[in-house]
Amino acid sequence: MRIVVTGGAGFIGSHVVEVLIAAGHEVWVVDNLTAGRLDQVAPAARCLVGDVLHPDEWGGEVPGVDVVIHLAAQVSVSYGEAHPGEDGATNLLATIAMLQWAKKKGAQEFRFASSAAVYGVPAALPLDETSALAPLSFYGKHKEAAEWAVRHYGRTHGMVGVALRLANVYGPRQRNEGEGAVVAAFATRLAHRQPAIIHGDGGQSRDFVFVGDVANAFAARLGALPAEGLTANIGTGRSTTIEALWRTMARLVGDDPAAVRYGPPRAGDIRDSVLSPERAKTALGFVPKTAIEAGLRETLAYFRREFGRSAARPPSPE
Repeated sequence: MRIVVTGGAGFIGSHVVEVLIAAGHEVWVVDNLTAGRLDQVAPAARCLVGDVLHPDEWGGEVPGVDVVIHLAAQVSVSYGEAHPGEDGATNLLATIAMLQWAKKKGAQEFRFASSAAVYGVPAALPLDETSALAPLSFYGKHKEAAEWAVRHYGRTHGMVGVALRLANVYGPRQRNEGEGAVVAAFATRLAHRQPAIIHGDGGQSRDFVFVGDVANAFAARLGALPAEGLTANIGTGRSTTIEALWRTMARLVGDDPAAVRYGPPRAGDIRDSVLSPERAKTALGFVPKTAIEAGLRETLAYFRREFGRSAARPPSPE
């Protein structure tokens, strides 16, 4: 298949591209390089620097397409609150522009990266796809609206529309910002021998899913889903508190596990969020195979390489 991956030079996208290339697909990457890096892209992929809000400006270079995997996004909730127009343009209007472009190029399937942020405060856990949607931020609301656009456009234009609601994705190449970037933030502080900063009491919990498992979900059963498309959670169904996350990461690198500072809770933060992966298991064969400690080891090794840190035990932070 010929597959276009927007945001394919970024954190999740670069891993998706690797999985697709390994499966023998022809992959085109489109990225504006605001957050992505071309050196993260598998050499076999073809790369274009372009803006997903204006795909017709670069789309002439791409021949007919079988599948579009749309990962390009504005990923910071706080930035979206401060710049709602920009968030809406990047996360909603660009999705609509890409849907129109995909149809022009003959794509049969469109896969979109949504977020657990569409749920808001859960009434019960784990969240499944029938849970009420009540986003608390522009970011979450724009993701919800983009999901609707993917489903609607798919139904009305004969293109399979897929929206995958991602839990807290972590792993190598994650940037130290954006929605769910606490693992990268902790890894960065450990790499610089600094104590963690935890907002709130640390008892808040999240569903942490490894980026390699997420990449496999985006690449699963391409061209084999029913015409009505799919909306599915991509998570592990297991929760980890932020405090436990930091303690585990500190232990894995041999740092003082007491090196932590607490700050006030962040406005709008949800206390607990866990996603049921059962629908994705049935529809995509998705099984999150990477245990959190194994995933954290791989992530920490990546950050040590990035920051040139010795594997030896560092002095305890002040």
